[in-house]
Amino acid sequence: MKIDFDGIQAFVAIAELGGFSKAAEQLHVTQTALTRRVQKLESYLGLRLLDRTTRYVELTVVGREFLPQARSIVSEMTNAVGRLKDMSRNAKGSLTIACIPTMASHALPAVMRRYTAAYPGNRIRIIDASAVEVRNAVLHGQAELGIGIPTERHPDLQETQMLEEPYMFFCREEHPLSRQKSITWADLREAELIVISGLSANRVFLDYQLARRGISIAGAYEVQHLSTAIGLVAAGVGTAILPSSTLEDGARPGLCRIPLIGPVIKRKITLLRRRNATLSPAASAFHALLIERE
Repeated sequence: MKIDFDGIQAFVAIAELGGFSKAAEQLHVTQTALTRRVQKLESYLGLRLLDRTTRYVELTVVGREFLPQARSIVSEMTNAVGRLKDMSRNAKGSLTIACIPTMASHALPAVMRRYTAAYPGNRIRIIDASAVEVRNAVLHGQAELGIGIPTERHPDLQETQMLEEPYMFFCREEHPLSRQKSITWADLREAELIVISGLSANRVFLDYQLARRGISIAGAYEVQHLSTAIGLVAAGVGTAILPSSTLEDGARPGLCRIPLIGPVIKRKITLLRRRNATLSPAASAFHALLIERE
């Protein structure tokens, strides 16, 4: 069923203002155009809503019964369109971002503070997840934007590089290597490494980059999450090779973060969105701040 909104709007305006002249002026149309709108609505309904002569206009019995519902229709539509225009002009709304945990605590906070200052009242939901889960969240519409590391490419995803960060060596202050300004991969043979699971995108990427250079690493312990690895390092269980953003300098007393060289290996951080999918105004504004950050 096709709803004749123009006709309903015209009917409500005439009923409330008491005539065609004032209603036409309010709706910014001619009286002739207004008359056609009402006639078209009445023709569609098969009912007369207004009795009119050259001297007066009054609602029929059916018109009086219909008026409250017609007012509600016009009001709801006007409010809905107003909200959409407000979203468009002021980027109002909410957004969901999928993000790997290190970036959720490293790259996002500064952008979120700027976003909140520029768009107060907008709601941000963060899905902190693995790189593969971030990719899938964006791909399946659970998040409009994703921040992660490159995984398997998909034709429906658009990826933009945000930054690169090196892998570094993490240990406690009392570790024999803790006072070195930099460490080579060869230095790690006796390091009692805590490694990330081979199912992790981080581990897959690191192993690939090392294999290209004829380097391999073995761990005494294996964990699923970077946060678990850094916790075990802090407890003195072992050492770890992790992205630099896992822990900022001085963030945890007693722990050291030392550059790994020969070679320096960096992971890429990418911004993901659905290809050919229009972002909501709220997400578009956040996307612009992330791109500007580059």
